[in-house]
Formats: sequence, structure tokens, C-alpha cells
Amino acid sequence: MIQGFTTLPPLNALKVFEAVTRHLNFRLAAEELGVTQGAVAQQIRGLESSLGLKLFDRLPRTLALTGAGAGYAVSVRQAFELIDEATRALRPEPNHLTLSVTPTFASRWMLPRLPAFTAAWPDIDLRVLASERLVQFHHEGVDLAVRYGRPPFGAGLDATLLFSQNVMAVVSPALLAELGDPRVRDHCLRYALLHDGHHLWPAFLSFIFPDATMQHQHHLRFNQTALALEAAISGQGIALTSPEFVQNDLASGRLVSAFNQHMTVDAGWYLVSPRRPREQATVLAVREWLMAQVK
Repeated sequence: MIQGFTTLPPLNALKVFEAVTRHLNFRLAAEELGVTQGAVAQQIRGLESSLGLKLFDRLPRTLALTGAGAGYAVSVRQAFELIDEATRALRPEPNHLTLSVTPTFASRWMLPRLPAFTAAWPDIDLRVLASERLVQFHHEGVDLAVRYGRPPFGAGLDATLLFSQNVMAVVSPALLAELGDPRVRDHCLRYALLHDGHHLWPAFLSFIFPDATMQHQHHLRFNQTALALEAAISGQGIALTSPEFVQNDLASGRLVSAFNQHMTVDAGWYLVSPRRPREQATVLAVREWLMAQVK
């Protein structure tokens, strides 16, 4: 017959003891455990009494483990580590996926959709990395990326078009009322042009005013579309963007379209991943979810 552990002290007292051995301070251990300092001191006194040993020396500003306490602390911590390891083995680990996206895509497209993603895939532990460069997938632990440009993006990578780049110009309603309709050439010259890293303003002006040469004098330059859009919202000028990045701003009236036309660019936003992903089922699920968001 298997015997029980009749000589074990109360497990709660051992838990308190383990916390105190790390902090060597009753107050800090109490804060970690969410109990009062008096409750911690009482548990330690009870444990010492049941063992018949002194585990701590009480010093003026701290505690010190006795020889017996130090040896006991090692064994108790190892026991808790074994229990923790066994408990983790019983629970299925969440599916981890690291998604690398550009900063503008992260703030303007991905973040508003994260609550819907979490609701649809509660078992996927998603990590979003914002970076402009195309990452080294295997070396950096990235499973899936969203990148702007044209394929191919590299050897051994699959690329699927998420949405094409259609460029529109946006402006704040207040600035529009102040400076007039930018579709009129002379009015357009009153506006500051808010540039981003794509440098599309020369092509866009030629597209909007094909029969006129625009010698524009007012420019503000940013390295990211998201920054140019924030400047546009605050009334600093006109910004160029993909419609997908300003859906909420247009719906709320923070921004309005400056021109009727959209300019098509031979580039787009692509889902990029290794042809042999580490977590194939999880990558496939996230790819399908992202594609469904643009249909």
C-alpha cells in the first residue's frame, strides 16, 4: 500500500517560505503573494515551529537564511519546480506565431483588427513585430510577414497578394475649409504636401494635373505613412495613403478625400512566409484570417 506524505508541512506555508527565501523580506514576499506582512510572518513562525528549526535570522533591515534554512530552500524550490513542470505538461501550450509587419501596417491596419483576431483564434499566441526591413525568417523566429513591394521577396519564400496599392490623398475637413478645394490647381498650391517613404507625390500630382506643371513649395517629410497621416489629421497638409489605412478616419470624419481619383501603383501588400513554415497549420490559419479581412 502506498503511504501518504504524513510529515509534510502545510503546502501554503512552504509556498510562503519559498517566496521569503527569494526576497529575504516579509513585506516584499507579502506583496508578491497578495497577503499581509503579518500573515507571512505567521506562516514562517508556524513552519519553524512544526519543523523544530530556525530557518531565518531576523536582522535589523533584512532576513538571512540559517544553514538549515538555506539547504531546505534549495530542496523546496526544486520540489515546486517539479510540480510546476508536471502541471505545464498537463496543459496544452498555445500555438505561437510571430508576425512581422511594417510600422504603418501595424498601427493602421493590424491593431484595429486584433480584438477580432483574438476572438477568432483564442488559442494562438500572436507576437507582432513592427519593422520596415524584410526579416530573416528562420534566424529571427518569424513565421509570417506583411511587406510592401513586388515579389519575389527572396529565395524559398511564398508571397500572396493581400491588397494592391491604390493611392488616395486625404486631408482634414478643417484645413479643407480653410484653404479651399485642392482640385483647383491654385488652391492645391496652398497646401503642404506630407511625404512618406514611398515618395509618390511627384507621380500623384502628374496624375491629378496632367496638363500642368506643379512647382509646389510646401513640403513636410516623414519616413512612415502613419506619421504623415497623423500630421494630416492634425491639419498640417495633405497625405497620400492606401484606402485600407484610413477606413476608420474617413468613416469618423477625421479625414476626407482631397481628390476624386485614386492612382494605381504597380506594387502591393503581400503576405510572405517560408515555403516550409515551422508551424504550418497555425501559419495557414492566420494567413486565411488575414486574407478574409480584405474581401
